[in-house]
Amino acid sequence: MTNNLADNGKSLAKKAALFQCASAIIFILLTWVISTVDIAVAVAAGTLISIIPNQIFALFAFRYAGASQMRRVTKSFSQGSKLKLAATVILFAIAFAGLKLAPLPVFAGFAIAIVSYWLALFRLR
Repeated sequence: MTNNLADNGKSLAKKAALFQCASAIIFILLTWVISTVDIAVAVAAGTLISIIPNQIFALFAFRYAGASQMRRVTKSFSQGSKLKLAATVILFAIAFAGLKLAPLPVFAGFAIAIVSYWLALFRLR
């Protein structure tokens, strides 16, 4: 039963991540066709700023399952949340300070990736 719980969560997370990546690629390509390469790169950075921390969180969130491992589940979930937040902040800092990307396309890519992930989760549930 515990493996089934973890497997269901992992399966849902994988499907949502695939939908998120596909949506991000489509949005990046549309931006590239409609606008400039610089803006498309900024959008790509924004989508990656959402995708990478989500995957870090998913790795930690679905490590353990079941009532017998409740402490491990709670600790792993907490660690995943903290790492997701830290990764998001670091990636935004790299995008703005290191790569000097335009903020609006970065935030647009980030928002599209987040919305597509949550829509996938909503639809798959």
